[in-house]
Amino acid sequence: MPTIVKDTRLHIRCDQEVRRLLDKAAAYSHMSVSEFVLRNAVEQARSVVQTFESIPLSREDFAAFLDALDVPATPNSALQRAFVRHAKHVR
Repeated sequence: MPTIVKDTRLHIRCDQEVRRLLDKAAAYSHMSVSEFVLRNAVEQARSVVQTFESIPLSREDFAAFLDALDVPATPNSALQRAFVRHAKHVR
């Protein structure tokens, strides 16, 4: 198993009540406080990132999305005007 090099630090401050809670939870989990906090923070961070970076689709919606990629719709007049406006303002 490859060794992971931990080359950055994260410093956080908390009150004594939070520290006691983290110490207790880490002890129950048989981990150091650093390992407990890091593991749980990473798990939560992955969840938040996935929420913001994924778009869940039903099977039917996914099929419609793929069809739209294969056969794009013809731009209507409003979209064509938007292209012209965009070309005037963006170089």
